Amino acid sequence: MAAVSSMILVLAVTLSWGVEGARAQASSEVTHSTGVIGGTGTGAPGGEAAQPLPDIPALMHEVEEHEKAAEAVQKDYLYHAADTVEELDGHGRVKKTESREYDVFWVDGVPVHKLTKKDGRELSADQQKKQGERIDKEVAKARERRMKADAEGKTTDPYGHDEVTVSRLLELGSFSNARRVALNGRSTIAVDYVGDPRAKTRNRLENVIRDVAGTVWVDEQDRAISKLEGRFLDTFKIGAGLVVNIRKGTSFSMEQRKVNGEVWLPAQMDGQGAARAFLLFRFNGRFREVDSGYRKFKVTSTILPGMGKPSQ
Repeated sequence: MAAVSSMILVLAVTLSWGVEGARAQASSEVTHSTGVIGGTGTGAPGGEAAQPLPDIPALMHEVEEHEKAAEAVQKDYLYHAADTVEELDGHGRVKKTESREYDVFWVDGVPVHKLTKKDGRELSADQQKKQGERIDKEVAKARERRMKADAEGKTTDPYGHDEVTVSRLLELGSFSNARRVALNGRSTIAVDYVGDPRAKTRNRLENVIRDVAGTVWVDEQDRAISKLEGRFLDTFKIGAGLVVNIRKGTSFSMEQRKVNGEVWLPAQMDGQGAARAFLLFRFNGRFREVDSGYRKFKVTSTILPGMGKPSQ
């Protein structure tokens, strides 16, 4: 399931997109922007007639197919991402704040984050050059991984990393407790997920998926993921913690919005906890990313005017 696995991969601080951090406190409770319409399908926004809840595995397979079809449209968009990381002391007080801003777009079928500002300051010419070189290398490596995987008959995500299908997700854990919930004025099907610590895994991403629990909100009309929340059930480590180390209880959330009536794109990501990846990133506190300025662009990178307001 491309989007779910890619989201979790990012949340696991693999830095595939250059986005750093964990995500917000997960909870199956309903927030101020949501309302439970009926755990047994007893209602819908706007007083629509009650509909029976879909079969969960079938629903998630529909989401998987939708994501594959939507990827072609996503590649036509560019948007702005603003990240803020707050480091907390032992008493929960903010002792350090860092911010970064990115342009997010696709290059040769690979989504990339191009750093444009750090702590409110524009990058120097030399830093901009290094950003371009970094992106070129990332795209080249992703394409190389994809070509190798294609030759071996393997399915991967846009970065060339292992892709986890819905069928595989059902082997690594279980979906349950489907209920109809109003989210941002749209009807969604909320489904809980919990990994099975006894499940046998095949790669690092599957290790992550096995060690998380949370909730997925699926837009009922579009069969697209509109929200995702989760938390790590145990401390997650790669290389005995020297490569990646995510503390037990670290939590995350992400929301998507429908843009221009045609595609779902990231709107906000939040996190709380502690994580470390290589020597590049250390996170101990709170993280937030706010996405905005959605615009279509052509292959020539010419931005099309008048695009950008998410639909509800």
